[in-house]
Amino acid sequence: MSKHHLPPKLTEWKHHLKSGDRIFIGSNAACPHALTEDLVKHANDFRDLELVHILILGPHPWTEPKYARSFKVNSLFLGPGTRNSVASGVADYTPCFLSEIPSLFTDGILPIDVALIQVSPPDQYGYCSLGPSVDIVSAGWKSARQVIAQINPSVPRTLGQSFIHVSQIHACIEADRPMTILQPPELDDVALRIGQYVAQLIQDGATLQMGIGRIPDAVLRALGDHKNLGIHTEMFSDGVIELFRSGVINNTQKTLHPGKIIASFCMGSQKLYDFVHENPHIEFHPTEYVNNPTVIARNDNMVAINSAIEVDLTGQVVSDSVGQRFYSGIGGQVDFIRGAARSRDGRPIIALPSTAKNGTISKIVPFLTEGSGVVTSRGDVHYVVTEHGIATLRGKSIRERALELIRVAHPAFRDRLLAQVRTHHWVPDYQITQPSRVEELGDPQQVKVRLKGNVYCMRPLHAADERIYQEFFYSLDDETVMQRYRYHPDGMSRQKACEVVNVDQTRDLALCIVRCKGPHHVILAVGRYYWIEQENSGEATFVVQEGSRAKGMASVLLNKMIEIARKRRLNRLVCVVRVDNKPMRKFLEKYKFETYAGSEPMELRMVLPLNPAPVPAVQPVMPAESPQAPA
Repeated sequence: MSKHHLPPKLTEWKHHLKSGDRIFIGSNAACPHALTEDLVKHANDFRDLELVHILILGPHPWTEPKYARSFKVNSLFLGPGTRNSVASGVADYTPCFLSEIPSLFTDGILPIDVALIQVSPPDQYGYCSLGPSVDIVSAGWKSARQVIAQINPSVPRTLGQSFIHVSQIHACIEADRPMTILQPPELDDVALRIGQYVAQLIQDGATLQMGIGRIPDAVLRALGDHKNLGIHTEMFSDGVIELFRSGVINNTQKTLHPGKIIASFCMGSQKLYDFVHENPHIEFHPTEYVNNPTVIARNDNMVAINSAIEVDLTGQVVSDSVGQRFYSGIGGQVDFIRGAARSRDGRPIIALPSTAKNGTISKIVPFLTEGSGVVTSRGDVHYVVTEHGIATLRGKSIRERALELIRVAHPAFRDRLLAQVRTHHWVPDYQITQPSRVEELGDPQQVKVRLKGNVYCMRPLHAADERIYQEFFYSLDDETVMQRYRYHPDGMSRQKACEVVNVDQTRDLALCIVRCKGPHHVILAVGRYYWIEQENSGEATFVVQEGSRAKGMASVLLNKMIEIARKRRLNRLVCVVRVDNKPMRKFLEKYKFETYAGSEPMELRMVLPLNPAPVPAVQPVMPAESPQAPA
């Protein structure tokens, strides 16, 4: 360290602050703990100092009751060190979007008298780095009357808008302290399943925002097979490191700051702090820039992943409070949800476990807990993901949203949610079946299928498909409808569509292949069987949209139906086929279906014995119409 470049040493606190001042404290892993410890030692010299900060890792001695006459906390984001103080009324919580907190300082709404920050030693030009927290620290020191720094050789030297010159520091102490560590969380099965579902919404070349914790880490773990991902996020942790080193994260397709990870702070292990130290591929910028929704939206294919405490059946998101008890803060959730929504092909996602308190409480609720505050409005939410699947909400009616969210709620709460929501007439009386999963599919329930160079999704039909099944039905021509239903239905009412898509998947089976464009799904093919209990057999049907034929969709569906039927120990699958439906007959014959006379002159009964008939090793392709005569 060059002594020539060091600012004056801190000698007396009274030289820099007075009773009644507002003091800003550096954020997250960059809290200047040596400075705050020394300030607390001199607490009796001052009265009514207001300490302003967001989340801080490590001890918060200034919140102890014995210092109440000297210090009053005004927290802009709560953590373990401030939660109880706010709940007991001895500290304040000020809600604000993280992107707008800096303007509280610069516009004089919360004018800062003294900023306490932690920095790296100065370089040969006299510039210190703010290290792992630029976030609101940048605005904090720039708007302060006095800046007091803890100069710490352990602070990683980060790049970007992260520098302060020693001439801008009014006093300092030198204290070599290890960086505050945040150990990566253990990932449980629920988090891993959520990560798998969220990963399905992330396309190659996407730019990601994620937080820290189980769900973000689980998402990152599920991205190993993705390509050309980028990062524009307010914060990140250790999960990014391996994806960057493997080349999955390379930032090459970012439309803003290509080639760079953009963040405002990071928290994690020493490995993370070593990773960001003088790393030219990472830039740290203030939150008024990183979290600005307009800036975020300049990243095409922006994916924002945030969590919640609870979500109601209209899509309202609570993430800063548990009832009347404040838990965290608004943070950057709304900034990134709105930025991703404005991005070209952007995807704002709320991801959360379906239950809390060991499965005793549903986090999908019919109405919000009394006292809870909405952080993200129902108009902002596009996707809600739990370990039970993906609910797509954008463009959905209140009734459709309710059905989508019930589907991803924990099964133990679905009947109750359906009954409660019906009292508000969001769901009609004919909607009686709760969503059920196809256990034999495992997790995730929605899987990608690549056919003829295009990617589709295969998943179970579910209650919220009522409207898109109507669209599917009306997209079929008269011949297809006749071959499927064996007569000409006069329409597909919402009630009839509801009956078709409400399937007890533990008894019957209904799978579909869909084309996904953002939150909108288009059904292209449906394969299903109805269980005939007396025979322990399944009566199977297929229908493929005309423009999607000859791509192998029926083959994918039938293979999966045969696999599931065998696991359920069915004796046979039966298809009733019209005599003139030669393509379907030829297709089924490839799977060794045996042909018998049907109950009607124009029908055939085609039967596949499941024990021990083998499934073809190679998936057949839908054949062209054959002139072969019926058996």
